[in-house]
Amino acid sequence: MIRFAHPEYFVYLFSLPVLAFFFWYVWYIKLKKLGMFGMRTTVLRLVDGRSRVKYWLRASMLLAITASLIIAYANPQIGTKFEEVTRSGIDLIVAIDVSASMLAQDIKPNRITSAKRELTNLIDNLKGDRIGIVVFSGDAYTQLPLTSDYSAALMLNDIISVGSAPKPGTAIGSAIDKALESFAKEEGKYKAIIIITDGENHEDDPIAEAKKAASEGVIIHTIGMGSPEGAPIPLGSDDQTTGFKSDNEGHTVLTKLDEDPLEEIASITGGTYTRASNSRDNLSVVFKEIEKMEKKEFGTRQFTDYEDRFQYLVGFAILLLIAEVLTSEKRNRFLSRFKIFASTNGD
Repeated sequence: MIRFAHPEYFVYLFSLPVLAFFFWYVWYIKLKKLGMFGMRTTVLRLVDGRSRVKYWLRASMLLAITASLIIAYANPQIGTKFEEVTRSGIDLIVAIDVSASMLAQDIKPNRITSAKRELTNLIDNLKGDRIGIVVFSGDAYTQLPLTSDYSAALMLNDIISVGSAPKPGTAIGSAIDKALESFAKEEGKYKAIIIITDGENHEDDPIAEAKKAASEGVIIHTIGMGSPEGAPIPLGSDDQTTGFKSDNEGHTVLTKLDEDPLEEIASITGGTYTRASNSRDNLSVVFKEIEKMEKKEFGTRQFTDYEDRFQYLVGFAILLLIAEVLTSEKRNRFLSRFKIFASTNGD
């Protein structure tokens, strides 16, 4: 298994197009200056000792050297010891509402961004638990199956947005059902679901699904996003709001937090209900409840020792640098007999 100790340094690879443009610009200036002495093709024949191919060969070497050093700077590592590591925890599915109403701004900056921030805080505090992610609107979809790879969970959480589940609406029951599918059926405990939504369910019967979850020993915690007073639903892009959603009569639609079904779902399964706010870590209460749950042991195979491999890229870069230094832009007399570096234009 290969990983990079500092993947953030890959941003420096964006310098390569700039460097390539610089080489092109230098070549362009050279040709422009030659044009000052007469027709370019004639002048190029007079300086026949120069090779355009060798110029670009050296430029390509310098680009390859730069890329190699950047990747070496990111420090590639290879796992060398593969062993069984035992973890203890629970199976946890987080279901996030991605319907249009989650764009409302009664929680700053908006409900969906706040929900994702809460999930990030939760993942950062997990120790040994397996986590999965379900997104839902009018239907539910598995964003991430149960895993102990928290980095993957954080990455997939970053790309969640309104529209991740294409069918419009809010189907909390479908989200519970999809989460239940992720759990091992033979176990009647060690399982929990966290539902983050504004509670405006219009598609199915979440109470019936909550009773099904309770019969399987699954605890459901609910987080209510929004305010009972409601807020309009913005239209437009993330950067600019062009208006607010309205009904057929032109009245602005308000999306209100519906707490009753969320409180009932939590009560049926022995979980907790929390109304989200701007001033606190809303999942802290839920996390304390999760820590109290009985844990099970997971056998997880993983690499435990990694060795640095940056030195191979540095060595490759040094060899290329030596080759670049020894490569002259002048044509090789012996090779020029075979017209390897010659062109029909005399350059």
